[in-house]
Amino acid sequence: MRVVATAGHVDHGKSTLVRALTGMEPDRWAEERRRGMTIDLGFAWTTLESGTTVAFVDVPGHERFVPNMLAGVGPVPAAMIVVAADEGWMPQSAEHLAALDALGVRHGLLVVTRADLADPEPALAAAAAEIAATSLGKVPAVAVSGVTGAGLDELRAALDRLAGELPPGDGDAAVRLWIDRAFTVRGAGTVVTGTLGAGSLRTGDELELTGLAKPVRVRGLQSLGAPADSVGAVARVAVNLRGVGKEAVTRGAALLTPGRFRSTELIDVRVDGDPVAGLPSTVMLHVGSAAVPVRVRPLGADTARLRLGRALPLRIGDRALLRDPGRHHVAGGVTVLDVAPPGLRRRGAAAARAAELAELSGQPDLAGELRRRRLAHRDELLRMGVAPDGEPVVGEWFADPGHWAALGARVATEVADYVTRNPLEPGIPVEELRHRLGVPDRALVEALVQPPLTVRGGRVGGAQRSLPAELVRAVEKAFDPAQPFLAPETYRLRELGLGTRQLAAAVRLGLLVQVAPNVVLPADAPAAAAGVLAALPQPFTLSEARQALGTSRRVAVPLLELLDRTGATHRLPDDRRTTDRS
Repeated sequence: MRVVATAGHVDHGKSTLVRALTGMEPDRWAEERRRGMTIDLGFAWTTLESGTTVAFVDVPGHERFVPNMLAGVGPVPAAMIVVAADEGWMPQSAEHLAALDALGVRHGLLVVTRADLADPEPALAAAAAEIAATSLGKVPAVAVSGVTGAGLDELRAALDRLAGELPPGDGDAAVRLWIDRAFTVRGAGTVVTGTLGAGSLRTGDELELTGLAKPVRVRGLQSLGAPADSVGAVARVAVNLRGVGKEAVTRGAALLTPGRFRSTELIDVRVDGDPVAGLPSTVMLHVGSAAVPVRVRPLGADTARLRLGRALPLRIGDRALLRDPGRHHVAGGVTVLDVAPPGLRRRGAAAARAAELAELSGQPDLAGELRRRRLAHRDELLRMGVAPDGEPVVGEWFADPGHWAALGARVATEVADYVTRNPLEPGIPVEELRHRLGVPDRALVEALVQPPLTVRGGRVGGAQRSLPAELVRAVEKAFDPAQPFLAPETYRLRELGLGTRQLAAAVRLGLLVQVAPNVVLPADAPAAAAGVLAALPQPFTLSEARQALGTSRRVAVPLLELLDRTGATHRLPDDRRTTDRS
């Protein structure tokens, strides 16, 4: 299927032409048929001689209904521009063409209607010259009469050729179906329609719906009035949604492949057309079938920051247009350069950002995005429209090579600085190092750690550390070599500068062993105690062990329990102990 939108001034015969080509009535409303003027979007289709089906989106031509016209042409890849022979080029002809040019439409066909009422050549020549100066360039032209049928065969042949030139849809791409109509069918529920420009839809698919927090499911599909299990781009499609009321869906909403689009209220763009400095502070942004007010902040000569009235699912490279409703004027087309732009809080930030944007092409570029963002997660890249086809540095994280190398060099410096400031610590906590490096995930920190540094117990430190001299001296003073099992009291430890923090460090560093909350002994004390107890007559009592070790009950009880746990001693049912394991 190929989808083509009409364009042209009011009452130049767009709907008449669609009726003649398809045999279908594109005007859906009784009011439209009564007034003989299209007010909203109409839809019809026909099969050409080659077997190709062409679906038409018929748009209104009156200036009051330009927003409706833009909703119809926004997602469509080609246009049939209609000009009446007896009236020629008119104001809405110009505005419709400006809209097509702003949206970057490159495929089209000029049709001069009412050829039975006037010589079509002057109108054809004038219109062709106007069109040639836009993104459409030189287009084929046909003169017809919707009343007499003259030229319709030539028009069908021209449409066939146009259909053959249109790029095929990418059925594997993410779906972003801009909704142009929503209604309720009795017994079926909510139905939405739109032009599927990319991707594929299948019955049962789960999708995101903009403006709705929960996912929605495809209950059924139709294309060109016929039920379908699946529909691939490019196509006109009607989607029956399960579990969502019509009031939750409006024109300009979109159905999306989950996790593949970023809804954003702030974008940086390049503007084609009017100088950015001359734009009103508030204009309308039209993209897909959506129209939202935006506030314009000029940055460079042709770049600006737009703050949207509501979030839209946009990607780098999207085309849209700005329109000043007060002047009935298309202010220019825009190319989205960034959907997650940085803040502009510092003096000179706007000028620096303008210089950066001047280098951007609007084409998604992994290397360029990583240079600007330094680090990016695969999911975020996909949402921005950037294919993450490189190698991640760890997990799903991608990094600019230069930035990654600089981070790696900083790790050793930050670890050394922390250990110098905190000599009792075995290394810097991973989370602390993450904050110092300014990275969003601890997995990145761990990937940056290289030998001789290691990650142990949630800290980054050297494989070997020298013992703090002051701590070693304090521990040595705490014990009498002649009474190694006599643990100092808490007040004595504090006198020596061995508070809770210092004792914990001494235990970590292997200087002490903690046998109870307030009882510490030299690190070799358990092994030495086991040797002393092995020399006693077996089995022995707690009192005999205490006397042999030359210590108090405060120390002997937890020390023996420690030896029990390690297997150095074995406690018997009568509470005596033995070192004999036989």
